[in-house]
Amino acid sequence: MKTYSIDDKKKIEEILKTEKICYVGFSDENGVPYVLPMNYGYEDDIIYLHSAPEGKVVRILEQNRNVCITFCTHPNLIWQHPDVACSYRMQCASIVCNGKVEFEEDLAEKERILNIIMRQYVDKEFEYSEPAIKNVKVWIVPIDTITAKEFGVRHPNSAFYENVKPL
Repeated sequence: MKTYSIDDKKKIEEILKTEKICYVGFSDENGVPYVLPMNYGYEDDIIYLHSAPEGKVVRILEQNRNVCITFCTHPNLIWQHPDVACSYRMQCASIVCNGKVEFEEDLAEKERILNIIMRQYVDKEFEYSEPAIKNVKVWIVPIDTITAKEFGVRHPNSAFYENVKPL
């Protein structure tokens, strides 16, 4: 089964608006990769994240604000023939974005962004105390590049995978 690019911006947006976790990749001052699973919010080609105001990841970002953010839809194991190991595949979609982190310091804007993040999970607006807003690092990541792919799917113009079965 082949991998296919997702070129439909609406489909990419749908994935970004419905997934619940992303993986953010950093590179420290020695070039050592560091990847964290994080919750996020997405709106208008910008990914919003938050973290503690200090710590390892903030120290890394002070040196290098370039990040790679990945998303993966819920994977499903499928196969063409149950007795052929090489016919098993994971069926899912993935997105890879690159961008440069900006930190937001304005309290009103931080509150707005925290609500964008919360809307990824619940359909509700929240109010935050001033200490809560001051004690969180809010990240803005405008998407510079984005690619999306589908894995383990039958190409719409192919009858070859008619016997593919989900687990």
